[in-house]
Amino acid sequence: MTDSVERFEQQDALSDLDEAIEIDRAALALCPQGHPDQSMSLYNLAISLHDRFRQQDALPDLDEAIELHRAALALRPSDHPRRSMSLSDLANTLHDRFKRQGALPDLDEAIEHYRAALALRPSGHPRQAMSLNDLADGLRDRFERQDALSDLDEAIELHRAALALRLSGHPLRDMSLNDLANILHDRFKHQGALPDLDEAIELHRAALALRPSGHPRRSMSLNDLANTLHDRYKHQGAPPDLDEAIELDRAALALCPSGHPRRAISLNNLAISLHGRSKKLGALSDLDEAIELHRAALVLCPKGHPDRSMSLNDLANSLRVRFEQRGALSDLDEAIELHLAALALRLPGHPDRAMSLNNLAISLHGRFEQRGALSDLDEAIEFHRAALALRPLGHPKRSTSLNNLASSLDNRFEQRGALPDLDEAIELHRAALALRPQGHLDRSTSLNNLAVDLRARFEQRGALSDLYEAIELHRAVLALRPPGHPDRPSSLNNLAISLHNRFEQRGALSDLDEAIELDRAALMLYPSGHPGRAMYLNNLAISLHDRFEQRGALSDLDEAIELHRAALALRPLGHPGRSISLSNLANILDDRFRQRGALSDLNEAIELHRAALALRLLGHPDRTISLSKLASSLRNRFEQQGVLSDLDEAIELHQAALALCPFGHPDRFMSLNNLAVDLRARFEQQGALSDLDEAIELHRAALALCSQGHLDRSTSLNNLAVDLRARFEQQRALSDLDEAIELHQDALALCPPSHFLRSSSLNGLANSLRARFEQRGGLSDLDEAIELHRAALALRPLGHPDRFMSLNNLAVGLQARFEQKEALSDLDEAIELHRAALALCPLGHLGRSMSLNILAISLRARFEQQGALSDLDEAIELDQAALALRPPSRILRSLSLNNLANSLLARFEQQNVSSDLEEAFRLYLQLPEISHAVSRKDLYAAQSWAASAERLNHHSALVAYQTALGFLDRHVAVLSPFSRHFDVIREATSSIAMDAFSCSVRCGALTTAVELVEQGRAVFWTQLAHFRTPLDELSVSGGAGEALAEEFKQLSFRIRTALDTLDVDDRSSQIRQLIIQWDGVISRIRMLPDFSRFLLPPLFSDLQKAGEEGPVVIVNASCYSCDALIILSSQDPVHVSLDITQAEVSELTSTFQFLTSHAGTSDHNTELYKIVGVLRTLWRRIVAPILEVLRKFIPRGSRIWWCPTAEFTLLPLHAAGPYELKSHNFSHFYISSYTPTLGTLIRARRQGSRDASAQHFVAIGQARPDGAKELRCVAAELDIVAQRVAPFLSFTSLADSDATVHGALDTLGQKQWLHLACHGMPNREEPFESSFAMYDGSLMIRDIIRTRLQDPEFAFLSACHTTVGDKKSPNEAIHLAAAMQFSGFRSVIGSMWSADDDVVGQIVSCFYDNLVDDSGEMDCKRAAGALHKAVKKLRKQIPFEQQIAFVHIGV
Repeated sequence: MTDSVERFEQQDALSDLDEAIEIDRAALALCPQGHPDQSMSLYNLAISLHDRFRQQDALPDLDEAIELHRAALALRPSDHPRRSMSLSDLANTLHDRFKRQGALPDLDEAIEHYRAALALRPSGHPRQAMSLNDLADGLRDRFERQDALSDLDEAIELHRAALALRLSGHPLRDMSLNDLANILHDRFKHQGALPDLDEAIELHRAALALRPSGHPRRSMSLNDLANTLHDRYKHQGAPPDLDEAIELDRAALALCPSGHPRRAISLNNLAISLHGRSKKLGALSDLDEAIELHRAALVLCPKGHPDRSMSLNDLANSLRVRFEQRGALSDLDEAIELHLAALALRLPGHPDRAMSLNNLAISLHGRFEQRGALSDLDEAIEFHRAALALRPLGHPKRSTSLNNLASSLDNRFEQRGALPDLDEAIELHRAALALRPQGHLDRSTSLNNLAVDLRARFEQRGALSDLYEAIELHRAVLALRPPGHPDRPSSLNNLAISLHNRFEQRGALSDLDEAIELDRAALMLYPSGHPGRAMYLNNLAISLHDRFEQRGALSDLDEAIELHRAALALRPLGHPGRSISLSNLANILDDRFRQRGALSDLNEAIELHRAALALRLLGHPDRTISLSKLASSLRNRFEQQGVLSDLDEAIELHQAALALCPFGHPDRFMSLNNLAVDLRARFEQQGALSDLDEAIELHRAALALCSQGHLDRSTSLNNLAVDLRARFEQQRALSDLDEAIELHQDALALCPPSHFLRSSSLNGLANSLRARFEQRGGLSDLDEAIELHRAALALRPLGHPDRFMSLNNLAVGLQARFEQKEALSDLDEAIELHRAALALCPLGHLGRSMSLNILAISLRARFEQQGALSDLDEAIELDQAALALRPPSRILRSLSLNNLANSLLARFEQQNVSSDLEEAFRLYLQLPEISHAVSRKDLYAAQSWAASAERLNHHSALVAYQTALGFLDRHVAVLSPFSRHFDVIREATSSIAMDAFSCSVRCGALTTAVELVEQGRAVFWTQLAHFRTPLDELSVSGGAGEALAEEFKQLSFRIRTALDTLDVDDRSSQIRQLIIQWDGVISRIRMLPDFSRFLLPPLFSDLQKAGEEGPVVIVNASCYSCDALIILSSQDPVHVSLDITQAEVSELTSTFQFLTSHAGTSDHNTELYKIVGVLRTLWRRIVAPILEVLRKFIPRGSRIWWCPTAEFTLLPLHAAGPYELKSHNFSHFYISSYTPTLGTLIRARRQGSRDASAQHFVAIGQARPDGAKELRCVAAELDIVAQRVAPFLSFTSLADSDATVHGALDTLGQKQWLHLACHGMPNREEPFESSFAMYDGSLMIRDIIRTRLQDPEFAFLSACHTTVGDKKSPNEAIHLAAAMQFSGFRSVIGSMWSADDDVVGQIVSCFYDNLVDDSGEMDCKRAAGALHKAVKKLRKQIPFEQQIAFVHIGV
């Protein structure tokens, strides 16, 4: 060896090595072929070049060294003393080239040379140990490439042999100890045999003992021992191993100061150990330190450094883990960038390229889970596929790549729902498991992953075999993870989840109980403060919640809530799981609210849902769920408090959710359904049919997504059917009911006898058929309904929770058929069914009182048929028992009082026992004591009392009417004016006010008569005027008034909702509490200035003000008497008895309606004669007696106001007269106006007039409306109005295409004077649908009422039938003219029947000529006089029926 080489080895000066190489080259040049020193010269030059390669990594040096060693070897035959040295050194250079280039032939050749060298170094040879060691290293490297365990096992035996040659005191013993320890560690990693790992640790300890402080390899030994301890910790979970590993790594780092060649390795090793401890104990400080150490290691590996890619990779992995702990996306983004940089350094062919592909894929996967960008997930899958392709069969990491690719496919399946992804993932997990036999370290992971995917496939396809296999796999996993194993908590959790799933399928509570115990065990393994604890808190909470739903133990529900709270506390702002915890806690609070009704739970749930939604921005995969959940909670609050803004917001949220679920989205069906349900709810509150129509269309769309065979098809069919039936109830379109029945039939066909929804489907179809029977009277429908109810009952045996309902439904159907066919067998069977239902309601059962009542009613019906007093006696006993269960505090007490009273009166009429009569009315007299009375049943009971008192001439009749009308006031106060319930009330009580008026008159209580008729007539207008206007005034009063108004609205809504439920008896306590609160609010409102009469009916002293500007004549028709009362401003009412019956008035009305509808026909004179005949009858029997009294109080030419009730509202009282020569009709004496109620007239006068200069006039004309006949003279009529009005008022005209619904409403909101020329479209069946025909559709009463106008004054409705109202309850005065008056117009002119186009122009011209006074001013109070003069002037120019068609309403 030259001096230069020696100096290089001492001083590490490359210039010395370069000089040595040049000298060696020169020496070789002096040794030609055959020279005895040629082999030595070749060998020396090869050694020097190999050394320079190790310093400079120049491959040409290595290649040349190999060729020189080959040449030297060729010169050293088998017996040459230095042949073994040449074999060994040639093997070393080939081994290094393999390490540099990865060519397996180089490694195979190196191994063969190592074997040959060893063969030349028998026992006792000084270099035998070195050869053993070299061959072992080569075999170990080949094992790492080819995974042949035989290589690894042989290498271990070779290292053992080398160690045996290096006894205690040998200078290289520490090296052999270390080498054997490392290769045993490798075999442990592959086979998982703990004895290998334990032996490796002891060998490393022995090596470390031989490398005391100051030893150059001490830091390496410290690191190696730390690594083996770290791995034993991973396998056995003993914290002392991990703590010792960290201390060893710290000691190693301390021995590698700045500039030390192993400093980067030591930094990295310590970082990995700290990372491991952080993962176990959740100490984020360990993870932060690990990241800083990785950063420091990376700085020591600049571009071009062979370890740079590994440092990039390690730092990236730690950042990803910190992201998983803290949720800072910046960590994950940086990790991805670092992985990309590492991958760029590991080109195709690089041994670590597969690792980089895998790590990059994992980080992209993590980012997808946060941001929901499917592009990240798709890219992750492709990287995993690329990594797998680089790990063929036999590769030690193939199972890892199979597992990772499967996991990413799992996630994509969860997003897109493509089952091929899940199927592929399962096959990949099976393949991974096959590569991880018993004893393999990762076998438990593969078992777990396969189990999780099988469970997921079960959830999709419902194959129980998948679920059962998953459970068995999870049990196998748990067996491989004994107490202390770091993954035991997740195994406990996964087995719990699968058992939970099986519980949901089979209902075996033992599965759920076991799941809960497993969840508890998992939670115990995660101490307080551990970041992983949140998930286990969450899982245990979910299982407890489900057990609560099975067993009803509120303690389970309360504990679940506290667990969810604890989980949320561990997920602060920025944590990736925070939105899940917010949502879970919100959901379970929703459930507790449903159990206990505590609004605080619901309010908290809403705020939590809002917070979750705020974290799930557009693009987040769970945004749709958050929108839907928040919407559902808001709807629940709406149902409690009645704040429509909650329902409106819920609908908007459902609309937003639907927008995120395009066609093909798995949640589209749910979103369509949810939005439909809320629109239906809003329809029920506000009555807007557009909401119901939209709900129906949404249900149709949902149904379209449920093709034949879809699991939800029967549910979807039923939902659509229910909404169509609701629309039928509103519009009475039998096509809707027919379609609903067909849909119910289709739903039933999808529910075979064993289907759990079959009984519900049978019931729904039966109810719809019974509804159709009630409409068409088709007994086949009723017969079929009965058979369906029988079938439903058969599916609900004793013990079934719905058997009681089925018994009752079948009984009701049979009773209805009895009423049609009078087959006593039906009634008998109904009674037996009611008895059976009663038997299911023992003492204490909430439904017992109702069951007693229903059976009593049926027995009374049989008594009425057969006269068996035993039935009546039993009915009375049952009614008494029902009453005893309904003390004064119960909501349905009035029903029991009424039923028992009716039964007692029936027995009185049979047996004439006065005690029955006295007891019946004693019961009725308890009704006024019911302070809570706001339900329909209370009202109907009072009505029944009044009817019984009238029939039996009992002295309590007037009290009965006062009670009934008081109940009506309270009930109407909580109703929505447009709801179907309001319609039911209006029709059911249509005569009560007139009968009360008659009773009061007969009792001589004239002022009471005025108060009662005002209280009970025009219920719709009264409800709006008495409640909406004062509430508006209260709301704008600010402070306490505003708060009380809102509280009143909410309580009214909650009472209405409670009363609408079928189980009202069950909710008696709740309703009672609500009414106590409601009464308290009313009392507080009445204490405010100007609100002392809030919700109280007006007194006569208030109503008398209606007569201040002229008498008001109330004309009343009742089945008991017909009367008129004249209201004067300064004295009690004056009574005029009318010599006519209600039946005769009704006949007059029908005749007159027919005649006016045919006026102008070919037989005009005959029709005219008949009209005059009706007017003469009106004069003789009604108007003339009234006129006779009026003439005593007011002079001729004065104004009077007609206030007709019942059928009188449809008769032209103003046109009555003898129609004879030398006689005068009523119009000769007085100028007539009309008013629907006294209160309406008083309010109109109270409004006062605005300054004329600030008023605006609009004329709206529509000659060519959508779908209606053209009106020829509209344009001319608008011109007439413009000519007469424009000089005096600001004037606007809307006509033709400008006269749209929106345009008209917008203009009405800004103008004070209105002239409307168009078609009037009365709807006597559905008066709220009455309308004016506009260019693009109908301007309905409903729309007009909802429009808030600015101080309106006057409206001339130049349209047909504008004062024609509800056919069923004309007393309500729900017609176009009344709508205009209610909306604020003080003075309105309308028509009672069709008006001729030509005639209207003449009347309009004369009217406006008379409306404007000499000073050019217009006053709406002159409208009645102007109409009176116009008709008088045109008397000889226009047909008679047209002269009397127009009437004035208002001031």
